[in-house]
Amino acid sequence: MNDLVPLAQAHCTARRGSEHRLSEARVRELMPEIPGWEVVEDGHALSKTFQFKNYYETMAFVNALAYMAHREDHHPDLGVHYNRCVVRYSTHDVGGLSENDFICAAKAEELSS
Repeated sequence: MNDLVPLAQAHCTARRGSEHRLSEARVRELMPEIPGWEVVEDGHALSKTFQFKNYYETMAFVNALAYMAHREDHHPDLGVHYNRCVVRYSTHDVGGLSENDFICAAKAEELSS
């Protein structure tokens, strides 16, 4: 990923192998670009709960997120509730966080605004 391209405008690429797992230092560098997200599971995942007014808005977000995930070929784990959606990203093929997780988290932020 080119650091000059905002995360929300970047695109995911296939990442397999531990050499694509981000270092703790790189994770710290990228976190300010995705406000409100947390590093969870001992540094292996990103998570955020998005709040909505009602079920319709929640589902509109979930459907938009599903479309983006399909387009980027990088899929989150979701917890869908009446007025909120918990989104979790991790790259299983690298054993932790990759740049794809941060790209999709940034894209999810844009969808929620």
